[in-house]
Amino acid sequence: MSENTVRPVDPFPELALGCMSLPERFSDAKKIIYAAFDSGIRFLDTADLYQKGQNEQNIGRAIQTKRNQLILASKVGNQWNAEGTAWAWNPRKAYILQAVEESLKRLRTDYLDLYQLHGGTLEDPLEEALEAFELLISQGKIKAFGISSIRPNVIRKVMTMSPPATIMMQYSPLDRRPEEEVFPLLEKSETRVLARGAFAKGILIDKPAIAYLDFSKEKVAEIKTEIQSQGFSPESVLIRFGLVEKSVSSLVIGASSVDHVEKIRKGYAESKTIPLDLILNLKQKFTPNLYQDHR
Repeated sequence: MSENTVRPVDPFPELALGCMSLPERFSDAKKIIYAAFDSGIRFLDTADLYQKGQNEQNIGRAIQTKRNQLILASKVGNQWNAEGTAWAWNPRKAYILQAVEESLKRLRTDYLDLYQLHGGTLEDPLEEALEAFELLISQGKIKAFGISSIRPNVIRKVMTMSPPATIMMQYSPLDRRPEEEVFPLLEKSETRVLARGAFAKGILIDKPAIAYLDFSKEKVAEIKTEIQSQGFSPESVLIRFGLVEKSVSSLVIGASSVDHVEKIRKGYAESKTIPLDLILNLKQKFTPNLYQDHR
């Protein structure tokens, strides 16, 4: 593995549109993508898994005149069977090199700004997967690679082999597991976190409280009430909550309607007015949860 992993020249923007939630119909997806662009969001994150490639295809159609103004990320590793009824995990070099060509074709682009391994275990042939990413960088087909993983043991291993530009993981007031070990590790490196799940599937915004990870429904309701009683919109508090972490460069937030994009835009603008102490007090008020597996 190369000791000098190629990284993007510019840092990743603080907000990315998570495209998994985009409608499958092109006209609806395009409206959301354009609303995000008009709101200043220039970072799109998708995966070949989403809608069996239709997600990438819709994005490719929508961004033709805007490609050079966008940071475009996709993911690889989940391979659909011939019938399209199920997928299997495949991190092999040959598959990655084959899959990227299909993603590039669907996205109507010559390169990806970021290509991510969509999962991973300690049993994977990680050296082989990383070789594929290094080759794609040398060919100019990707600018940087990342992994999407919540497993501390996998993250530690990859960081010792060939540190990626990014690691995508879940993070919110209901999932603070990265705070224990992963965030401190990555703060000392050039690798940045793309945090997904900032709104906890909408539970901390406007959906009913339910049990979440090791939090009971009652505890989730308590945390939600606390967030919503701070005098700021819950979106703004949650965005500030994620971005205050030194290792987090970007929040990847999904939207399934133009209205969702508008709430993200307003929340991001408002988040810049929230005092740091408010977030630190929230973090101190509730005990963070910890990883039980894959430590």
